[in-house]
Amino acid sequence: MIYQNPLFWVSLIIVGAIIGYFIRQLIAIKTANSIEQKIKRQVEESRLNSKELVLEAQQKATAILEEIKREEKERKNQISKFEERLLKKEEQIEKQSSEIKQRENQITQDVEKLKTAKSEIEELKQKAISDLEKVAGLSAEEAKEILLKNLKESYQQDLSSSLQKMNKERIEEIEHRALEIMTAAIQRYARSHVGEITTTTFDLKDEDLKGKIIGREGRNIRALEKATGVELVIDETPESIVISSFDPVRREIAKMALQKLIKDGRIQPAKIEEKVEEAKQELNKKIIEVGENAAHETGIYDLPKEIIQLLGRLHFRISYGQNVLVHSIESAYLASMLASELGCNADIAKKAALLHDIGKAVDHEIQGSHVELGRRILKKYGMGEEIIKAMEAHHEDYPFASPEAYIVAAADALSASRPGARRDTLENYLKRLGDLEKIANGFEGVKNAYAISAGRELRIFVTPEKIDDFKALQLARDIANKIESELKYPGEIKVNVIREIKAVEYAK
Repeated sequence: MIYQNPLFWVSLIIVGAIIGYFIRQLIAIKTANSIEQKIKRQVEESRLNSKELVLEAQQKATAILEEIKREEKERKNQISKFEERLLKKEEQIEKQSSEIKQRENQITQDVEKLKTAKSEIEELKQKAISDLEKVAGLSAEEAKEILLKNLKESYQQDLSSSLQKMNKERIEEIEHRALEIMTAAIQRYARSHVGEITTTTFDLKDEDLKGKIIGREGRNIRALEKATGVELVIDETPESIVISSFDPVRREIAKMALQKLIKDGRIQPAKIEEKVEEAKQELNKKIIEVGENAAHETGIYDLPKEIIQLLGRLHFRISYGQNVLVHSIESAYLASMLASELGCNADIAKKAALLHDIGKAVDHEIQGSHVELGRRILKKYGMGEEIIKAMEAHHEDYPFASPEAYIVAAADALSASRPGARRDTLENYLKRLGDLEKIANGFEGVKNAYAISAGRELRIFVTPEKIDDFKALQLARDIANKIESELKYPGEIKVNVIREIKAVEYAK
């Protein structure tokens, strides 16, 4: 059969291969034509896109050129306006310069005229003096001396008596009224004073605690003294430790730290630093609490929190053995009562007296007097100008600008100088008395000078042949002025000049 003939199958295969070849050729030609068309389409699209981009770029370039031209035009207009202003200013300057020159010329002419007039007046004056001297037969100095001498001899006695009488009456009246007001104020306010010292005693429940506080080879006590800045005296008194320091804040921190360490039971250098830091933080809270209590006690409720904190710090500040916060509170009460008696503003006086020493809270940290620091603090925290003027003159560093300023100074002096309030050292006390006598003995005509009544009075005896009654009054004023300018002291010093005359004659 034909299907069994191998030639048939070979021919069939060859024919199939030929047909497949032609089919592949047709497909390849069709595919090539399709790719070529696709490429042509892409080339055409690219050509169109490039034309659009060129058109868009041309449009943008045109817009940029127009913007540049517009900005250039505006800049030219601005430059033109600026040039016009400069020209106008130059014209004004030239005009002003011309006017100034004219004024200078006019002033120069006026000065010359004044010089000429002054010379003419001086010549006329000298001529008049010469004519008077010729008529009187005396020179101007001789006539002046004779006139002054005659006036002094005529009115010296009357003037001396009148001055003495006026001073006596005025002083007696003022002293009487002031004594009534101050006595009433002091009687209305009474406060106990505890003398402040430089040590604090810390009681121990057990004597064995001293060994723990000292530590091995003294390491604990050294760490505590280093951290607090105080000196601890262990063995002087049984069951107690003496904390010594001139700074009350340091003593209080050391005391609080010891309390915490004993309560904790672990006393070692690391624990000491921890407890000292805790004590410092608690003390800051205590300072604010003390300041708030002081403001509440005096009835002042509108103080800024910064001022409250500084008031609290005054509790730990000592001046001449007197607690500064206690002194400030006492001064506030006295100032309020004095102002009420005198019809002045009691609120201003009380607030200014409470804050008059506020600068002492920072005077060991910032340079300057406590008065100047206080003024700066009160200005910084918005206190009223009337408060500042009332407190700034309590040491007479500034003038007394209001009646309340006098009241604050008086309240400060009353609180500071009354017995028991302050304690000067014996050396300072004796030096002040010696300085008083030295100032008085430095004046001509003084025979002897004695400081008496604890330095409240300076009694001076003068030579009557050199010092008359009129000069005695002047001498008292001069000595008082010199004491005020050279010495610092609380209260008032009475300068008492005594002139004695003894007439002796013998009957024969």
